[in-house]
Amino acid sequence: MVAFGKKLKERQIQEWQGYYINYKLMKKKVRQYAQQIEVGTQDRRQVLKDFSRMLDNQIEKVVLFLLEQQGLLASRIAKLDEQHDALQPQPNISQIYELREAYRAVGQDLLKLLFFVEINAIGLRKILKKFDKRFGYRFTNYYVETRANHPYSQLQQVFKHVGIGAVVGAISRNLHELQDRQGSYLSIYDHPALPLQDPVVDSIKAAVDRLTHSTNFLNFLAQHALIMQDELPAPIEEGVDDEKYHFMSLLLNLANTFLYMVNTYIVVPTADDYSLSLGAAATVCGVVIGAMAVAQVVSSVYFSAWSNKSYFKPLVFSSIVLFMGNILYALAYDLNSITVLLIGRLFCGLGSARAVNRRYISDCVPLKYRMQASAGFVSASALGMACGPALGGFLQTNFRIYKLTFNEDTLPGWVMAVAWLVYLIWLCISFKEPSREIEENSIPQESNAVENDSLENGLKQPLLISSEDKQQDEDGEQECDESEEASEDSHQADTSFRSAYRLLTPSVKVQLLIYFMLKYAMEILLSESSVITTYYFQWSTSTVAIFLACLGLTVLPINIVVGNYISNMFEDRQILMASEIMVCIGILLSFHIFSPYTVPQYVCSGLIMFVSAEVLEGVNLALLSRVMSSRLSRGTYNGGLLSTEAGTIARVIADGTITLAGFLGNSRLLNATLLPSLLICISSIIATCYTYNSLY
Repeated sequence: MVAFGKKLKERQIQEWQGYYINYKLMKKKVRQYAQQIEVGTQDRRQVLKDFSRMLDNQIEKVVLFLLEQQGLLASRIAKLDEQHDALQPQPNISQIYELREAYRAVGQDLLKLLFFVEINAIGLRKILKKFDKRFGYRFTNYYVETRANHPYSQLQQVFKHVGIGAVVGAISRNLHELQDRQGSYLSIYDHPALPLQDPVVDSIKAAVDRLTHSTNFLNFLAQHALIMQDELPAPIEEGVDDEKYHFMSLLLNLANTFLYMVNTYIVVPTADDYSLSLGAAATVCGVVIGAMAVAQVVSSVYFSAWSNKSYFKPLVFSSIVLFMGNILYALAYDLNSITVLLIGRLFCGLGSARAVNRRYISDCVPLKYRMQASAGFVSASALGMACGPALGGFLQTNFRIYKLTFNEDTLPGWVMAVAWLVYLIWLCISFKEPSREIEENSIPQESNAVENDSLENGLKQPLLISSEDKQQDEDGEQECDESEEASEDSHQADTSFRSAYRLLTPSVKVQLLIYFMLKYAMEILLSESSVITTYYFQWSTSTVAIFLACLGLTVLPINIVVGNYISNMFEDRQILMASEIMVCIGILLSFHIFSPYTVPQYVCSGLIMFVSAEVLEGVNLALLSRVMSSRLSRGTYNGGLLSTEAGTIARVIADGTITLAGFLGNSRLLNATLLPSLLICISSIIATCYTYNSLY
């Protein structure tokens, strides 16, 4: 494996070589400091002072060069502006074309400058990590805290990069004015919503967003969806993506996600009553709810494989199967058959196309829109999760048409059947199948970008991410990064579960265990809520629906708070551990130990558990997207599928636990289902501590 220092040197722009941070020198100094402290010839505090001064000098060198280059770009733009003004009285098409190309050339040089900053950021982050690792000292925290907010901080200059913003604005405005507007020159300030279709400007904006991490909430949601983001592409790659992009098709994928989540949770408030009306025990609701998850374990695999060849056909199949499943679910009441009810839910699970929805966003949405699309995926899921129980509680009526019964038990099935029929018609009219030829042609270009994967792997992260970087630094002659091990072949998709499993490092397995745990705990809380609240508090279906809808409505606000604030104040692994502990506390508070069992205890403990699990899910998937091998970003057995399977299996086991615990009686149901949740949660906490302590 090529050492990072060598990769850094190869990546540098030759004429700018003297202005990069001297990673090799700083690495050598770290080794010298370690040797001097070991033999007692150097004081630790003096080492911190010397190393801080060296870093300050290196960063200052980078920043001063950055300002100098910004000045040169500004001078070039000023000269081009003079030419632009001269063309205003008598526009000449050939001169306008030349001027437009000249502005684009400035944009390409600005893009080079942004990559210069990004490469220095990666080197700086790695040397800070190396220092922390060698000395066991949180130097990174000290250095960032003392430099980032100081009025004369060079780091602050890089973070704010006011000069770069001005250059981007000047290039965008002039290119916009030079577009063919049939003689009318429109200003970007008069029409801020008017898109500028220029690949250079798009690439610059993407680079600036990655450098500043200015889209924290969207980035957090995008990682929550576990849709792997590609590295910054060349302009030609954006053009290929634009050819495949069709907004209405994306909207149909998000609608599929929303409707499926509504379909999953719309039956939760009434599943126990429906089971009782068919002669089964109330706790059979666990099987009724979980049947959908059982089928999803299978459907996720074949939908993921099917999406290698088509997106339209899987969505059509999904809609038809879900339509049939909901019809069977509704007819079970008049047929008085619990078997038909379960078959209906199994059919609904077989129609789960979430793997296709994820894959479409990953493969067919341009990079400039992918983060928003990924955030939309999570938002659609959260909205569906909230709307499902609310809609189920709202459908409180009872009437018959011919021999068909429409009541609170069957209406969820009838309503969702109509919804899927309408969706199917909309799908057939509006969906546009992406060209597979274009997708295949884009793969070789992708492989070129992969060559520098280990270097650019951190571009999505802030300039100074904490010492808990997801990549292991090379120590001596080689790197220890788990994800870099597979980056050389990252353009090759895995076609078997076994080969995909081999790529799961210990940290990835721990993240999947955490995901399993939180999905298990959430499913226990949601699926047994109607039985528990009816037994202890005599809640009506409407009250249960309101409670579940309120829980679902916390998802987006919690993600906003975590994405915009908490993730900037604490390290991801700190949030991860704190969230696991809070989930554990929520589970402990939910146990029925003292009588009477009160509504405040149940609601507060459930809220703590659910909110903590939501925070945990976002941070966990954010970490998972960074430590997972890039080979798992494509193919049938991709990272999204593996995480989906882990969560789905957890839901299946949780729903099965509810049904089995029902044999103990409703009085023991709560504690019997919470005990496995507690044990799994404690196991995940121990695994997290052990894994990350051994890695770091």
